[in-house]
Order: sequence, then structure tokens, then C-alpha cells
Amino acid sequence: MANAIAIRRRIRSVKNTKQITKAMELVSASKMRRAQEAALASREYAKLANQILTRLRELTDVSGHPLFKQRQITSRLYVVVTSDRGLAGAYNSNVLRAFAAELKADAEAKVASSAILIGKQAARFAGRIDQLNIIGAYDHISENPTADDVAPIITTILNLFRRSNSKIQVDAVDLIYTNYVSSLTQAVTHHRLLPAAFTVTPMSVGLESAIFEPSPEIVLEQVTERLIEVQLLQGLYESQASEQSARMMAMKTASDNATELIDDLTLAANTARQAAITQELAEITGGAEAMK
Repeated sequence: MANAIAIRRRIRSVKNTKQITKAMELVSASKMRRAQEAALASREYAKLANQILTRLRELTDVSGHPLFKQRQITSRLYVVVTSDRGLAGAYNSNVLRAFAAELKADAEAKVASSAILIGKQAARFAGRIDQLNIIGAYDHISENPTADDVAPIITTILNLFRRSNSKIQVDAVDLIYTNYVSSLTQAVTHHRLLPAAFTVTPMSVGLESAIFEPSPEIVLEQVTERLIEVQLLQGLYESQASEQSARMMAMKTASDNATELIDDLTLAANTARQAAITQELAEITGGAEAMK
């Protein structure tokens, strides 16, 4: 009887857990739709920004531009995007595993590593790593980030690459984030922010004949920083969509597992109850036979 009581208590506990995971699944699904819309809506803008910069590079010499300057890499800055909270499946661990692999490669190549960390999970991980210079840690970034939210990060990145700070100088800036592919698939992505690097994509109709005013050189000076900001913002949008998708699937899996566990425990409780009834009947029958 004591075993049956313990099983019923566990069933109640699992049911309470299932209610929590189901609620978190629904909340994450709602947030995922908004984050997905934001990520998909800005992709074309980021793509067109790359095309414009590519076209400007064809029209003017960028070798003297400080943000295009290629140097031998002796110091690298990483911008790592994770979440503030856990319960998102392998979302954070995949990013941190990729980050650790890059740090290991830099250590073997004698490259100094620095990091700007977005999300508490990245900060906790980096705090346990020796020989890593943490430039800054940011948490509680808005679920719908704007240029104002990333302005301090962008300013720090540009100053470090331009070597405005004599104490800390970097030769390359890399962004590690999770790219949203679908609700079931998210891919950890390593993207070079600085020196300004981009993949040449097919030009949009009419862009090759576009006229830049007042001049391509002046437009290039203004557009480059904006493009870097767009790339970082897009990384945050993609990460938000990936995080909510991963959390929704993790909570769905937890809810499904809870349902299966409740079924198994219910069967065990019924078996224990039936065994108890059978034992009582056997005792009654035995007592009746003894009295004859």
C-alpha cells in the first residue's frame, strides 16, 4: 500500500511538471513566431547592404579604409551570442562548443583572444577560461533589439579594431551566433565582422547602374559602419529565433516525456492496486478456510 501511495504522489508531481513545461512550450511558440518574423524580415535588408558595399568596393579603392585593413592576426575579438536562461536544449552548448574550439585553435596558433559576451550563459562559460580577456558582458538584451541596444557593442568593436585604445588592440573581429534555419534546425555560424569582409552575391536589378551621391567614397565611409551594425543586429535576430525554437522543442519533448512517464506510473499504480486487492482477497479466503 505504501508503494501505491508513493506512485500516486509521483504521478501528481509529474503532472505538475508537465503543466509547467506545456506552458513554457506555448510561451516559446508565441515568442518564436515574433522572433522568426523579425529575422526573416531583416534578411533581405542585410543582403542588400552587402550588395551595396560590394558595389561600392568596385567603384572605389578600399585599401586605405581603416575598417577594411588586413593585418596579420595576432589578436582576435569574439562576439559570442547566447541566451540568458537555460532550458533551451542544445542551443547554448552548441554555441559554447564552437567558441571553445576557436579558442583552442587560437591558443595553438599563439593568437591572443578577447571576447564580448552577449547572454549570461556565455559569461558563465567564459569566466572559467584562463587566458581569455573579457572586454564586456551584456545580458537582458531586448527580444526585439534595435540599433540603440547594440550601439555600445559596435562602438567598442570599432574602437578596438581601429586601435583607438593603446592597451587593447585586435586584428580581427568574429561573430559566433546561431542561424535560424527552421523550427527544427538551427546552425551555429562563425561570421567575420572585421576587417570588413563579405561574400559577393548577385546584384539586385538596377544596382549596377545606381548612382551614389555625393560620391562613392563618402557613401562608403558612412555605409561600412552601418553594415557592421546590420550584421550584428541580424545575428541577434537569428539567435532570438533560434533560442525560442530550441526552447519550444525542448519543452515539447519534456511534455511528451512527462506524458509517457505518467502512463507508465499509472500502469504501475494500477498493478500495485490490483496486487493489493488480490492479496486482501487471498487473506480473506485463507481466514475463512481456517475457521471451518
